[in-house]
Amino acid sequence: MNLLILSCGTGGGHNSAAAAVEEEALRQGHSVTRMNPLELCAEKLSRRVDNAYISIAQASPRGFGAIYAIGNAYRRLPWRSPVYFATGLESEALGKYLETHPTDAVVMTHLYPAEMLTYLKNHGARLPKTIFVATDYTCVPFTEECDLDAYVIPSPMLTGEFAARGLPEEKLYPLGIPVRAAFRGTQSKEEAKAALGLEADKRYLLVSGGSIGAGSLEKAIDLLAARIRGTDFRLIVICGSNASVRRHLTDRYGGEVQLLGSTPRMAEYMRACDLYLTKPGGLSTTEAAVMEAPLALLPPIPGCESRNLAFFTGTGMAVPAVLKPRELEKLLTLPDDPQRLAQMHARQREFIPKSAAAQICSLASALTR
Repeated sequence: MNLLILSCGTGGGHNSAAAAVEEEALRQGHSVTRMNPLELCAEKLSRRVDNAYISIAQASPRGFGAIYAIGNAYRRLPWRSPVYFATGLESEALGKYLETHPTDAVVMTHLYPAEMLTYLKNHGARLPKTIFVATDYTCVPFTEECDLDAYVIPSPMLTGEFAARGLPEEKLYPLGIPVRAAFRGTQSKEEAKAALGLEADKRYLLVSGGSIGAGSLEKAIDLLAARIRGTDFRLIVICGSNASVRRHLTDRYGGEVQLLGSTPRMAEYMRACDLYLTKPGGLSTTEAAVMEAPLALLPPIPGCESRNLAFFTGTGMAVPAVLKPRELEKLLTLPDDPQRLAQMHARQREFIPKSAAAQICSLASALTR
């Protein structure tokens, strides 16, 4: 099977999900191409789009939430969205690519290529089989205006929401969100600590603002650092691409806190930690649940992260990390409560599929027969 995987870099989760599908498809022996379709138009365009999203999310989470709310309101209107027309202007290059590159199926982990392919279809293009993979635990605005062959959603509990938005229920496949094999590995906590050079007799709090280092990262570190002084806890902070946050935290804490930018060893850090605090992105939460990590969710960037937070805390797969001193002191007792941890891990196993990437590849193969 010739598989084309399309994603965009507006947040690392979309690309991580695309990489997970690519990894599995290659393992199964398929021919795979993965790209950002906006780069077919101009590499500068793709960078501008990605950077604009990241800048808003880093600098003004409330502003990002306002944009998301406008999108939610706009979807109630009886005409197509600006996203459809904006991406439609860039669709010609993708259409030409498909004409000259044999493709059996296209998997999309981002709305933009889904809109581009819908635009091409509406203008008479003959397309391969098309599969959209939702990477948040909600139906994000304008998914419903896409016309594709299949929609992979994170959970059967969300079927009603997606169907209520107008997506045909027979095209909904609740297979989960794909994560890379590293998060499904069998490495022990002790092995992960040794591989990372961490102290065997210390406990580790891992705090992440996602790939872009957004959300309440600085406030969380200020409160946690004060709580753990004099204990056997140590702090590791993933700042992602947010150099400003990393610089500010370095100025305040120096060597007291281990500060990292983007890291290819995220799975090892998650396995080594005794408590993982992260903003509730769709991929970061799914990776943690697949790994069965002790999971606490920081306040969300308003929008789809709010729905992710509600899904994970509502099902008992995570607890909220309330950024108040007394609440954080309670949270730090979680690693010492095996019963609560066992309940959390049981919920994670119950609600989060571990084989989503393989199931997506199987779906693509079935659709192309």
